Amino acid sequence: MKTDTIFYQLFQSFPSIFFELIQLPITEANNYRFDSVEVKQLSFRLDGVFLPQNNNPQTPIYFCEVQF
Repeated sequence: MKTDTIFYQLFQSFPSIFFELIQLPITEANNYRFDSVEVKQLSFRLDGVFLPQNNNPQTPIYFCEVQF
């Protein structure tokens, strides 16, 4: 879908926008890398996921799915 590409590029280029939307400090973006993943269960594809850059199991993973 065309909008998926738009939001992927947006979050890839400006990850702080995501953290602003979920009302967390935008500096949190420095602790994450944004990527696109596919969950293998009848091929469910997410718009993207913010994965922690540290190995702390207490750090949340954020899954992104944009609908409008």
